[in-house]
Amino acid sequence: MPGFVSNKKPFTDLEMCFSTTVYKDPPNHSKINPQLTSLAPDDLYSPILPGLSDDVAKYCLALVPRTSFPAMGAVSNRWRSFIRSKEFITVRKQAGRLEEWLYILTGDADAKGRHWEVFDCLGNVQQVLPPMPGPEKADFGVVVLDGKLLVIAGNSVCEGAGVVSADVYQYDSHLNRWSTLANLNMPRYGFACAEVDGKVYAVGGYGADVETLSSAEVYDADKNEWTLIESLRCPRWGCFACGFEGKLYIMGGRSRFTIGYSKFVDVYNPECHTWCEMKNGCAMVTAHAVLGKKLFCMEWKNQRKLAIFNAIDNSWKMVPVPLTGSSRIGFQFGILDGKLLLFSLEKEPDFRTLLYDPEAAPGSEWLTSEIKPSGLCLCSVTIKA
Repeated sequence: MPGFVSNKKPFTDLEMCFSTTVYKDPPNHSKINPQLTSLAPDDLYSPILPGLSDDVAKYCLALVPRTSFPAMGAVSNRWRSFIRSKEFITVRKQAGRLEEWLYILTGDADAKGRHWEVFDCLGNVQQVLPPMPGPEKADFGVVVLDGKLLVIAGNSVCEGAGVVSADVYQYDSHLNRWSTLANLNMPRYGFACAEVDGKVYAVGGYGADVETLSSAEVYDADKNEWTLIESLRCPRWGCFACGFEGKLYIMGGRSRFTIGYSKFVDVYNPECHTWCEMKNGCAMVTAHAVLGKKLFCMEWKNQRKLAIFNAIDNSWKMVPVPLTGSSRIGFQFGILDGKLLLFSLEKEPDFRTLLYDPEAAPGSEWLTSEIKPSGLCLCSVTIKA
């Protein structure tokens, strides 16, 4: 999942932070499980669309373009409840109506101003998200779950002092609004997070007083609850996570068992509730993204090559990036329409977004894309709905 973390110790530099104003939830949704929507008796027994069975009515609603979702949610409680549900996404998928949008956290080069921009598969800007609740934060995690964007924990500065957060905010892409979810059990930042089989995991990072963490926890959306699970064998921070074949992989960052950046991979099996270890990971990863059953990474020491991990045989291969010039110019990744996007971290007017197509014929994998955020790409996620 694509979040961003920093290997620097906190509170000395908030170059990754963004200013926000509080966007309050409606009173009825601020302290309850956002997956549950109470229905008035009249709504509960009234048809979704008069004259049609609910199955047919749900199919009709699923055909509506994604841009109309927020307006649909304002029609009635039953419409809103259906639009927010997992069933809605399932019906749209069955109808072949899922639309894939790219959400980019965009910032200016001078680190002033942060906002989420949304692009459709053609590269058109669809919207700018409402401001996220809470104070300005850095080193938080970003995960997509059931068509919703989760922004998890992080750190902030209040009156010159560092504050570690356990807050979790959810952006509902169907209703275009933020809400508050249950807090983590342990405040943390600079941690790894990812979705695996409908559950969200948060692992390691820093805690209060710059304490390095080995703890891990999992989020159950149906219960709106975080639960502590088996800890890593040792603390790990500045790392990232991804999910393959029902397992959670933790890579990169630092560990107390290594000097410098770790190349060890911690793998968690949710069925057995156990961790195991591999020794062929990537170190000093500056960008990563999962596309299909492969992980794409870029390492700080060589930002002119893609490192591609295949979880089936635990192998890596290197693919050159067709660029010349300074190798210090790094990238952030995005995923859209089965292709990898490379957004430059240097704001140059003539720079175009690179596009890598892993399914293209040899020699034709690299193209350019018209998708370009208004500022620097700090992180991105892809949401199908």
